[in-house]
Amino acid sequence: MSVATRNGNPSVDAPVAPPRVVRQRRVRPGLLGLAVLLIALGGLGSAFAITSVRATGSYLAVAQTVEVGSVLGADDLVAVQVAGGQGLDPVPSGRLAEVIGMRAAVSLAPGTLLTMAQLTDDPLLGPGQQQFALGLRAAQVPAPKLRPGDQVLLVSTPNNNDGNSSGGGSSSATRFTATVTDAVSTEGRDEVVVYLALAVRDVPAVVALAAQDRIAVVLTKAA
Repeated sequence: MSVATRNGNPSVDAPVAPPRVVRQRRVRPGLLGLAVLLIALGGLGSAFAITSVRATGSYLAVAQTVEVGSVLGADDLVAVQVAGGQGLDPVPSGRLAEVIGMRAAVSLAPGTLLTMAQLTDDPLLGPGQQQFALGLRAAQVPAPKLRPGDQVLLVSTPNNNDGNSSGGGSSSATRFTATVTDAVSTEGRDEVVVYLALAVRDVPAVVALAAQDRIAVVLTKAA
């Protein structure tokens, strides 16, 4: 056993404790790999968050109610700044000129982002059709407001000047199908001008009936 002499008292000996050996902890490879993976995932999450915050763009939003079938104007839209936008497909504000003049395929509510799926450029006047303007008194309009895309039925009414038509007018009524392309109220007059898409073959008969004020309009399907 080793002995040591204390300073100042050479006659007193005391045992010296052996040096303490510290065991080194063994790092398990699995834990080390898990730590590296967690660090990597944390870095990716931070990068994703930063990217999401920075992905701010200018998009088009609806400024006022746009009815289905109505043509979009510049006053109907406004540019807004949107951050992120994952899962959305809004129309960038730079495409404003492209969407002006297109029609709403669905009703557009104020404050919502505009998407191309909500718009259409298909003409309401299809092949083999012609447009006809029909003036109606307000009481003759079958709905509070007719919208582009509404489907209507035009029914001929009896000729009041024909004495032979009494009692047989309903059985001899002629029917024509048409699609509303627009409807405009006349200011200062109790009249609504309804623009209709008609089959070319029906136009002459409808024009003749309209001249005699012998047309009743029935709404069959709203747009």
